[in-house]
Amino acid sequence: MTSNFIDYVKINCISGNGGAGARHFRREKHVPNGGPDGGDGGRGGHIVLRGNAQYWTLLHLKYQKHIKAQHGVAGEGGKRSGKQGLDHIIEVPLGTIARDAETGEKIGEVTEDGQKVILLSGGRGGLGNCHFTNSTNQAPEYAQPGESGIESWIILELKVLADVGLVGFPNAGKSTLLSAVSAAKPEIADYPFTTLAPNLGVVAYRDFRSFVMADIPGIIEGASEGKGLGLRFLRHIERNSILLFVVSADSENPMKEYKTLLRELKRYNPELLDKKRVLGISKCDLVDEKQVKKIQKKIPEDLPHVFFSAATNQGIDAVKDIIWANL
Repeated sequence: MTSNFIDYVKINCISGNGGAGARHFRREKHVPNGGPDGGDGGRGGHIVLRGNAQYWTLLHLKYQKHIKAQHGVAGEGGKRSGKQGLDHIIEVPLGTIARDAETGEKIGEVTEDGQKVILLSGGRGGLGNCHFTNSTNQAPEYAQPGESGIESWIILELKVLADVGLVGFPNAGKSTLLSAVSAAKPEIADYPFTTLAPNLGVVAYRDFRSFVMADIPGIIEGASEGKGLGLRFLRHIERNSILLFVVSADSENPMKEYKTLLRELKRYNPELLDKKRVLGISKCDLVDEKQVKKIQKKIPEDLPHVFFSAATNQGIDAVKDIIWANL
C-alpha cells in the first residue's frame, strides 16, 4: 500500500527573466528629432510558497518536478513599461520548510494560512534608453538588458503542526487513543507499525474549545540513528507544543520504555526535552489495581500522568483534562 502522506519533495525551480529596456526615440510628424522614450522592461516572475490550511501533505508536488515562473515583457517606445512576469505560486501545507538542495540552507518556512515566502526572485527588468540621457549624450543608443532568472533545486519538508504529539513505541495504543478522543479514523490493528504516516485529529474539549492531536508513527530504540521509520517521523515531533508519551500498562517495564523514548528524542534533538511532557499509561483495563499502583510508585512526582483505556473509554476525559491544563 502506498501512502498518500508525502512529507518530502525535491523540485527544480526557475524564476522568470526580466524584460529588456527599449531603445526607442520619439518620432512624430512635427517632432523630427524627439528625445529617447524607451520604456523599462517588466520584472520576471518570482517563485513563491504560500501556506494553505486545506493541504496536509506535499503529495500534489510529488509529480511536478519542474516549476517555472513567467518572463517579464520588454519595454516599448513612448516610455511604456513592459508587463511583469506572473509569479508561480506553490500552495503548501502549514509547517512546510524550504531548503536549498545543494547547501542545505533554510530559505524559509510557512506556518500560517496565506503566508508567502519568496523562494527565488525574478530577474529585474532593464531600464529604457530614456534613463541614460546626460549633458553630453542627448540621444543614448543604449538600453539595459533584463536580468536573468535564477534556477535552483529546492527541498520542501513538512513538519506536522499540532498542539499535542503522541510519542510511543509501536503498538502502544496511540492510534486507538486518537480515534477515541477525535473523529480521526487511523488504521488500528494488533501489530506494530500499523501507522505509517502521521494522523491528525481535532479533539473537542469543554465549552466549545478544541486542540489538535497528532498520532506520530511508532519510535523504536535506535530511531535517532535511522532505524525503523527513524528520522523520517522524529522531525514531526519538533512542531508539537506538548508531547504525550504513551506507554502500555501491560508492558514488562513501562518506565523503562518512557526513558528509552526520552533518550531517542534527546539523541535526535536535545531541545525536544524542553517541551512539556505528559505521560499516558494506556491499556490499563488489561492490568489489575496492584499493577497500577506498582507503576504509579515509579513515576517521578513532577511528571503529569494519567492512566486510561481507549478500548473501554476509561480515563479518556482525564486525558483531555491533563492535556488542556498543560496547554
